[in-house]
Amino acid sequence: MQIRPWQPALSRLLFFAAKKGCDKSVALRIMRCMLQFPPFSTAGLIYTVAVLSVFIVLRYFAVAGFFYWALWKRSGNLLHARRLTSIQPPAKVVRHEIRWSVVSSVIYAAAGAIVIDAWRSGHTLIYMDVADWGWIYLLVSVPVYLFLHDTWFYWTHRMMHRRKLFPVMHKVHHESRQPTPWAGFSFHPWESLLGAFILPLLVFLIPIHIGALIFLLVVMTVVGITNHAGYEILPDSWVRGFVGRHWVSATHHNLHHLNYRSNFALYFRFWDRVMGTDEMEEAYDFLRSGRTEENP
Repeated sequence: MQIRPWQPALSRLLFFAAKKGCDKSVALRIMRCMLQFPPFSTAGLIYTVAVLSVFIVLRYFAVAGFFYWALWKRSGNLLHARRLTSIQPPAKVVRHEIRWSVVSSVIYAAAGAIVIDAWRSGHTLIYMDVADWGWIYLLVSVPVYLFLHDTWFYWTHRMMHRRKLFPVMHKVHHESRQPTPWAGFSFHPWESLLGAFILPLLVFLIPIHIGALIFLLVVMTVVGITNHAGYEILPDSWVRGFVGRHWVSATHHNLHHLNYRSNFALYFRFWDRVMGTDEMEEAYDFLRSGRTEENP
């Protein structure tokens, strides 16, 4: 295949995959098709958005579907999780969550398509060789990205709770009084656009290894879904300990859906604590009393 001027980034990825014996996979065939379009061509962007939309929707159904089945549908306690409230979301809420999550997935795909084309043309700071910045930088870059994303999320989230913006941007998400895993991407398009903005911006400002970027996308998906699960999948000892004191899990975020006035962060409790909007330990009997038994 002839390599064209706009192809070096993806062609290097194809070459690496071929060396590993993966050159006949479906993903690599899709990337070969992508290489035929110049960056930012209309046809190329449509193709990439379509491919990414299918991938993101399938990923959403796989992860959210598993946790919904394991926590809400399967008898027994497969994940040894703690149910956080007695509220049972009606079927119409679940349908609402899935419908808006699919819409959000297309918006995220559009943002991803722009980043991919910018990367292909050499305009981002995404790199593929660990030696370019070293292992220490790679490991440090992940929490840096998470903290910056969390900062963006906290302040835009609080902004959307203002009286004039809430019904326009955020009410769709809070239709889930007691969310389920399907609520992980359940946002109005205006909110999805606001949330999809930060990661594409960061790849133009702060170098990030492609493997670290993929890891971040996985973390964002899993956190978004499990924090809306309605069940705490972390052990009680973790929720009471160092992890729970600093990391946002379902125990923390579920309170936000119940009272709207606290717990605006996504990953870390830092900004909630600094701004006086943090609430968790006093809201649950099992955290106040030290009891560890799980709900059936």
